[in-house]
Amino acid sequence: CPSFCLRTSPRLLCAATQQKNTGQNLEEDQSQGQNEQKVEPSSAEKLLAEEKAKLEEQLKEVTEKYKRALADAENVRQRSQKLVEEAKLYGIQSFCKDLLEVADILEKATESVPKEEIKDENPHLKSLYEGLVMTEMQIQKVFKKHGLLRLNPVGAKFDPYEHEALFHTAAEGQEPGTIALVSKIGYKLHGRTLRPALVGVVKDA
Repeated sequence: CPSFCLRTSPRLLCAATQQKNTGQNLEEDQSQGQNEQKVEPSSAEKLLAEEKAKLEEQLKEVTEKYKRALADAENVRQRSQKLVEEAKLYGIQSFCKDLLEVADILEKATESVPKEEIKDENPHLKSLYEGLVMTEMQIQKVFKKHGLLRLNPVGAKFDPYEHEALFHTAAEGQEPGTIALVSKIGYKLHGRTLRPALVGVVKDA
């Protein structure tokens, strides 16, 4: 028996060694597989995180574009509304300019009538004068109703946006730069100068 044990011992040792090595290889393979399983979820999470970041960036860009589009649309709406309102206010501008010539003629007609001749002894002239005055008053009421106002700036400071200087003149007791004489009445339509008043301005002494 001892001799048998001695003869078979190397084979047993070899087999045992192979089993041990096989077991170690199996453990290493299992360990490697576990490591690979651990790496794969990590890579997937990384990809998901990158995809999430891209989607969030895209969402941010789309949101910004949407906000800008809304702002642009609001600006266009406001500009369009302003244009419509201005069209309502100033659409009669050219028509008003034509009527101003009629008002000027009426004013000259009433001014040309000698005041000393307006009396009961001249009933026709008196009636004609009173008719001209009433017509002039009525046309000014119509002008005012539609936002058209007279500019008669005698004694006011010269304003290049409302007045047009025809000449400069010396005037005692008046400050230089003020208006001494109005040659032609001006008009404003809803605060905008439609026709500047033609004036004479006091010059420096």
